Amino acid sequence: MDSGNDLARLPRSEWLRRKTEHCSRVSAWTDDRVSRASRDIPHPVYDFLFEYYPYRPSHLKRWSPGVGIVLEDASPDELDWVDTLEWKGRNAWISAESFPEHRRAFLEWAHKYLTGIAQRTPQFSCFGLHEWAMVYRCDTPRHTQVALRLSPQEIDQVVESSDVRCTHFDAFRFFTPSAVPLNKNQLSRELTSSFDQRGCVHVTMDLYRFAHKIAPWCSSELIADAFLLAADARQVDMRASPYDLQDQGFEPIRIETPSGREQYIQEQRRLSELGIPLRARLIQVYETLISAFK
Repeated sequence: MDSGNDLARLPRSEWLRRKTEHCSRVSAWTDDRVSRASRDIPHPVYDFLFEYYPYRPSHLKRWSPGVGIVLEDASPDELDWVDTLEWKGRNAWISAESFPEHRRAFLEWAHKYLTGIAQRTPQFSCFGLHEWAMVYRCDTPRHTQVALRLSPQEIDQVVESSDVRCTHFDAFRFFTPSAVPLNKNQLSRELTSSFDQRGCVHVTMDLYRFAHKIAPWCSSELIADAFLLAADARQVDMRASPYDLQDQGFEPIRIETPSGREQYIQEQRRLSELGIPLRARLIQVYETLISAFK
């Protein structure tokens, strides 16, 4: 294990500031989620961020400097993730060597996946039709607490007149049985690494998954960056859906029209560009952890 002597260091005033800022940055999201859950009030857009991604609000509020950063003049009762910390006097840090060896295969798979996404040409022609394919020829929409902004017949017409080309399995697997054969590619879990590409809003959202999966070795600032980008992408995702979310403050992206499709492409490109530096930072953390096993 590293003794901490050769690691970057944060003085007490700096890590206290970063810890406070992180909690403040995510508290509005976590506190809202906890408050609504306690009153059984669902949210058709934001619940996804806490249900599809199994990272507790309390964990999102925790702070970690990430791997290889010494926190000077600290005590256990002031820090989170105490069981992962190593200590020398009043200095604490998380070493790369402490990452569980049984998760090494995940590190290597995730690194290969992330670098593959970074190198693959993005596609911007799906128009968010996955949410439409999830209600195609279906009597019961997935989000029953909000109304559809088009009739079932109009939704079916949009799907049938479109080139459905979803590339993300975790969206494709919720297609209705009638919509499945309409997709250009028949996706499977095993083919995830072959089809995922950074133009997909779900791939952008999933950067959050790859960040929180390696907490606390991944810095909480990077996890928060990924979470907030996921929230941004989720809003775009649902604004382009056939659901009427205007009462909740979400103006629709009307992908059933030419101007709406152009707007969706612009949003896809924006999210994809925002994901590039974030993905690069994640890859660097994964490489640091993988190198500890060599």
